[in-house]
Amino acid sequence: MKRVSFAEFGDPDVLRLEGAEEPHAGPGQIRIAVRAAGVNPVDWRIREGQFQKVRPVVLPAGVGQDASGVVDEVGEGVEGVEVGDHVFGRGSSTYAEFAVLSAWARMPEGLTFEEAAGYPSVVETALRIIRQAGVQPGQTLLVSGASGGVGSTVLQIARDRGITVIGTAGAANQDYLRSLGALATTYGEGWVKRVQQLGHVDAALDLAGSGVIRELVELTGDPQKVISIADLDAPEFGVRFSGVTGNVPEALAEAVGLIVRGKLHIPVEKLYPLAEAAAAHIDSRAGHTRGRRVIVV
Repeated sequence: MKRVSFAEFGDPDVLRLEGAEEPHAGPGQIRIAVRAAGVNPVDWRIREGQFQKVRPVVLPAGVGQDASGVVDEVGEGVEGVEVGDHVFGRGSSTYAEFAVLSAWARMPEGLTFEEAAGYPSVVETALRIIRQAGVQPGQTLLVSGASGGVGSTVLQIARDRGITVIGTAGAANQDYLRSLGALATTYGEGWVKRVQQLGHVDAALDLAGSGVIRELVELTGDPQKVISIADLDAPEFGVRFSGVTGNVPEALAEAVGLIVRGKLHIPVEKLYPLAEAAAAHIDSRAGHTRGRRVIVV
């Protein structure tokens, strides 16, 4: 099969589309013929070697953790899924023609493979950080960097739970944030005052890692009410860096329920073929995404 891999840490040009042995489903796993793979910031952070101290990778390594596709192998002990089922979920080395998943769910009717590949990690992350922030119905959550995949998901889940959301993003994404039910404002000079004009902030999420931790603590008045998934220096301010994956099967089940109820939709901003994985990483790292970037196999 073909898969995207890298033999050294570095810039996007270390990525190679090469031949590789097909993986096989072990106990408690399934294998899929990949139709699409979600592009996440963690993918290029791992490729750059940022997580070697906490999540060491043995080289050469594949890329990607989210995917959708058609089940073609079912591992020992797995029930409730059959060869031919359309699923989406979390695994490893998903930028490939075949990938093994360790957590999955059946795709809801009407969801395309391209859309489905964008959900697993962002829904798990969104549910986890909303919980960690301790924000309750009737309170207000500030989301810094709100237009990407995690931000889009947080806004919709929070609104469904009766939480008011203030989102910051670039000027071009203000109407998009409002369409998801958020009070929107731009980042840049004066952004703290603009947020304060929109209301009191009970908790805040840093999704972009743009150096705003100090201001988020100021706005909430408590570092314990701020969670970051993007700024590795957050603990210096007493803020929790949330980088440990939670319950993925539970998150996928909740995602299906939200999608079926019409309460969650994550748009796909751009599609890339496997051969253009480097371009997908460049675009993802640049930010300003509206929704998700997805690799099509």
